[in-house]
Amino acid sequence: MKPIPLLSIEIPGLRKFVSGKVRDVYDLGETLLIIATDRISAFDVIMPNGIPDKGRVLTQLSRYWFLALRPLVNTHYITTDFKYIAPFLERAGATVSDELRLQLTGRAMLAVKARALPIECVVRGYLAGSLWKEYVQAGGEQRAVQLHGIELPGGLQECDRLPHPVFSPATKAEAGHDRNIGMAETTRLIGEETATQAATTSIELYRAATREAARSGLLLADTKFEFGIHRGALTLIDEALTPDSSRFWEEALYEPGHSQPSFDKQFVRDWLESSGWNKEPPAPCLPDDIVERTAEKYREAYRRIVGVPLTLESA
Repeated sequence: MKPIPLLSIEIPGLRKFVSGKVRDVYDLGETLLIIATDRISAFDVIMPNGIPDKGRVLTQLSRYWFLALRPLVNTHYITTDFKYIAPFLERAGATVSDELRLQLTGRAMLAVKARALPIECVVRGYLAGSLWKEYVQAGGEQRAVQLHGIELPGGLQECDRLPHPVFSPATKAEAGHDRNIGMAETTRLIGEETATQAATTSIELYRAATREAARSGLLLADTKFEFGIHRGALTLIDEALTPDSSRFWEEALYEPGHSQPSFDKQFVRDWLESSGWNKEPPAPCLPDDIVERTAEKYREAYRRIVGVPLTLESA
């Protein structure tokens, strides 16, 4: 029997703290419960149907990376093991039924509270996505350009490897797309010391994750980290190095000069682009084959990086 996507979750006895495009968050007092649903968004609109197992992939991949990166940075991760999470829920007033236990297993993460920084810390090792578009608009194909304080040589192709990883922060948009900014604006938003630490740590984490991904035959083109401050220390929060926050490419198929196949919602975006949808709510229902192909991409990303298939037992 095919798994049914979990699009929303209600926990009897608890009130939802915040609900994002993918995650629902509950405040348990000293800690947060972060639940990754199977919702999927594209072009900043949430689709009416979800991707089976997507939330579990996001949660368990984040767990893998939070543990792997602990020598380099503090993280908000406590546990994804539901037998340890359940008592926190009960103390907060929740009723933990067998149905709730089944719904949350593998997709719920207990985390410490941190004061989130108002920026997204993007690191790019390859010229792709919004940076490629800005590079072309600035005339980079003909000459060296500077974008948000980043010096880039001229004549690069789409998806070319950059001379070195670059820190390319962005604002967190309440609505619409995030906006790329430079270190000057980042410093104004969070202060020079925190901005410098966030930039240095982000690049260090990217380099470590790049080496880890290479063992699986994957290229980490770029990734987005989010940080908060917990007990005065910079702390990695939200998710880490998932297909929703990162571009992973197949190293054996890598060929600069065009966009690369990636382990994310590419099938969804491609279908929506060809569907005639105007990219305004409401979004159309995704066809079954697009849902299944996307689900397999997410599961494959987990298997390739972690080294074992995603199962409830591995959650």
